[in-house]
Amino acid sequence: MLRRLTERSHSRRELEQALAKRHTDPDVATAVLDRLTEVGLVDDRTFAEAWVTSRQERKHLSGRALRDELVRKGVDRDIIDDVLRAVDADREYDAALALAERKVRSMAGLVPEVRRRRLVAALARRGFSASVSSRVLAAVDLDGGDGAWFGEEQ
Repeated sequence: MLRRLTERSHSRRELEQALAKRHTDPDVATAVLDRLTEVGLVDDRTFAEAWVTSRQERKHLSGRALRDELVRKGVDRDIIDDVLRAVDADREYDAALALAERKVRSMAGLVPEVRRRRLVAALARRGFSASVSSRVLAAVDLDGGDGAWFGEEQ
């Protein structure tokens, strides 16, 4: 259990599942997790805050995608709501823009229409809304700065 916590922090639910896989007596598992919580080694709020920061910086995920991941990790919805309040529109836009800039560099040899289509798909897969994607596409130079998105005038 401690080895698992030295690799990265985990939610209480993840640790419960790990103990269950090892066929640990449920009463013993609860006692161990309660003690780890008491000494501060297991804290879902701290875990969620660190998870959001890390995933937004490294994976450039949207608030919606972060929420889905935290739900899968078993974090309480009230904690998720509190933590995601810190993910304001500017931080989400910055994450989307960083992702777009990284992706655009790798698509240099493609025609603008294909770059645009692939970039929209990449942003959608990371959970960014159409409005954020539209703002990002306007900011990223895909085809010499004409500002058109899928052939539409803005």
